[in-house]
Amino acid sequence: MKVVIVGGVAGGASCAARLRRLDEHAEIVMVERGRYVSFANCGLPYHVGDVIAEESDLLVANERVFREHFGIDCRTGCEAIDISTADKTVQLRDVDTGEVTTEPYDKLVLAPGAPSIRPPIPGIDLPGVFALRTVPDARQIREWIERGTSFLVGMERYSGFQTVRPPMCAVVVGGGFIGLETAENLARRGFEVTVIEMADQVLGPLDPEYGQLAGDYLENNGVNVVTGDGVASIEPGEHETLRVTTRSGVSYKADIVTLGLGVKPDTTLAEKAGLEIGERGGIRVDDHMRTSDPDVHAVGDAVEVRDVVTGEWSLIALAGPANRQGRIAADVIAGRDSTYRGTQGTAIIELFDATIAWTGASERTLQRAGITDYDKVYLYPNSHAGYYPGARPIAMKVIFRRSDGRLLGAQAAGEDGVDKRVGHLALAIQLGATVYDLEEAELCYAPPFGSAKDPINFAGMVAAGVLRADMPIRQWDELGDVVLLDVREPVELAVEEVPGAINIPLGQLRSRLDELPRDRPIGVVCRSGQRAYSATRCLLQHGIDASVISGGMLAHAMLTRD
Repeated sequence: MKVVIVGGVAGGASCAARLRRLDEHAEIVMVERGRYVSFANCGLPYHVGDVIAEESDLLVANERVFREHFGIDCRTGCEAIDISTADKTVQLRDVDTGEVTTEPYDKLVLAPGAPSIRPPIPGIDLPGVFALRTVPDARQIREWIERGTSFLVGMERYSGFQTVRPPMCAVVVGGGFIGLETAENLARRGFEVTVIEMADQVLGPLDPEYGQLAGDYLENNGVNVVTGDGVASIEPGEHETLRVTTRSGVSYKADIVTLGLGVKPDTTLAEKAGLEIGERGGIRVDDHMRTSDPDVHAVGDAVEVRDVVTGEWSLIALAGPANRQGRIAADVIAGRDSTYRGTQGTAIIELFDATIAWTGASERTLQRAGITDYDKVYLYPNSHAGYYPGARPIAMKVIFRRSDGRLLGAQAAGEDGVDKRVGHLALAIQLGATVYDLEEAELCYAPPFGSAKDPINFAGMVAAGVLRADMPIRQWDELGDVVLLDVREPVELAVEEVPGAINIPLGQLRSRLDELPRDRPIGVVCRSGQRAYSATRCLLQHGIDASVISGGMLAHAMLTRD
């Protein structure tokens, strides 16, 4: 059996290595248009920021490793230009010489990836404007930065005395993963950074309150975040700088401009071969990673797969799914019954000292899909036992199906413990778990790492309480005709009041029930929701129609930012 794999980064390289382990006798040819295979493109922003100092650390494997360790005919600088599914051949062209050869195959795997989007913005090809998708991209950015830094140092030396260096400015166009990671790393290198995002928020997969929170993290660390405005032009400025002008007419000086405008699936080969392209613009595959031609598989950033939660077709450009898809394609080619379970878009990003992560469907995604059978809770548990030093709150939003409690999605932000909690929730979604399962989850516990009632358990308890009607809730945007009862202490009100709310601290509530109206529902507020829950249980058992305002004042702060 002869297998040709087009693309040698995440999905393609994983497929090649897995297939060799399963079939020692298969002839495997892996071609890659670029000069590098199996490199860590997720690490590129950190190489720009000098967190990963050595370029070689990004190279997971190379041609020699694939040839010597795996017996794979690995060819870099070699691009596929045409496919004949009828003849089962693929035409290959040497990038350097232009020589074209024809390679027969029994099975073909397409892993073409998704190149960076480069819209027709005037000046986008000027020196100093960079995309960040490949190792050479990162190298060029580092060289540009180092050249500028060397110039400033040279000027100091030439002048004969120490001068105050003017701050170097960077403009990052796009507020997605690559854009924000690049912004963070440029800021750490001393740049004054402006992020320009056309949408109303950064990190589009998040619900607005978490997108705003991400923007706040950046702003608090000196990054200027501009949303709701796109780039109109890039022009040469004074002293070898650039001038970036937005559609609203505002201009920003830049010593360097990086583009983080997202990616577009590379479907050129697939379209020429007559393979099915989906409604989202990616190569359509089944759960065995087969295209519309059963002898052609496709994996990675260029493919459309089913969303685990909504069942809709989805484009997810993430390394984890690409690697799993490559392994599954190899399994199927080798005769194993392996199935891709779908995607849920689990992702995480570091923003200076904070972390934001998410998995499954956002509330906005559910609304777009017309799914109304869901509820949500906001909670703010500590990352580990509060009495152990260093505990930090985690802002969590958990979305679940109202009819049966199945977990649908989650978002979380904080300075500690976010990664493992969202990781737990991601696995729960994939396994079809419910919030009742989260209640009963047995997780690692010691004071430095968690709590006896872990945030995962806590999320399950809160959500299950809602479904059991033990904890009726209202959201801040659906108060209606409720009377607000604030059960915080008076000292807390000095920091932030709820206009029009009745203040009865929780410890005084039972003795002051007669101060509450009986002809209108009561919405109970505290800092995070815990005291409000206790108060609500008390009120319900005294015949008063009460509910918890989910997330309390902490949620209010997130949901009402200007």
